[in-house]
Amino acid sequence: MNQDWIGNGKSIYKILGATSHSKGERECNDYYATEPKAVELLLNIEDFNNNILEPACGEGAISEVLVKHGYNVQSYDLIDRDYGIGGVDFLKCENKWSGDIITNPPYKYAQEFVEKSLELVEAGAKIAMFLKIQFLEGKKRRSLFDRNPPKTVYVSSSRLKCVKNGEFVKSRKKKESSAVAYCWYIWEKGYKGETIIKWFN
Repeated sequence: MNQDWIGNGKSIYKILGATSHSKGERECNDYYATEPKAVELLLNIEDFNNNILEPACGEGAISEVLVKHGYNVQSYDLIDRDYGIGGVDFLKCENKWSGDIITNPPYKYAQEFVEKSLELVEAGAKIAMFLKIQFLEGKKRRSLFDRNPPKTVYVSSSRLKCVKNGEFVKSRKKKESSAVAYCWYIWEKGYKGETIIKWFN
């Protein structure tokens, strides 16, 4: 007799070969720091303006890599985590930015971060967002892509991590992998052509 498969909360992630799903709640401010390797890989495949804004800097996971590579980085975050300037709500910013923007925004506000970035930068400036591949889905985001298509989406062939609360040391000790496929989404303000999909890592 055939029996229907009934999984539990962990089964699908075992099939995916992943172990990094938290047993608890998501971090209240959606703070999941970017693995520095992801930034190193980005800099191997894209060129950027020397002036970079990181508006969701956390504890500096992205900013520190950029600084190491000689970029002039302005870093701030809504939450003060003793890095950059705390207490700045990027979505309420009105000052224009002369340069590029690179960040991993809180995912629930990712579209708003993209739209605000496009509003603040000059024509031709680049915006790089480290986001889940699922960001490509959704009717609301479809209208964003129709109006402002990313120039390039770089899909990571190997899994990269975003670590809750920036606890990279704890994550390494647990040898956690990731069940989430991440991409670098690259917008160039004013670009209206087709989006090109590429792979890296």
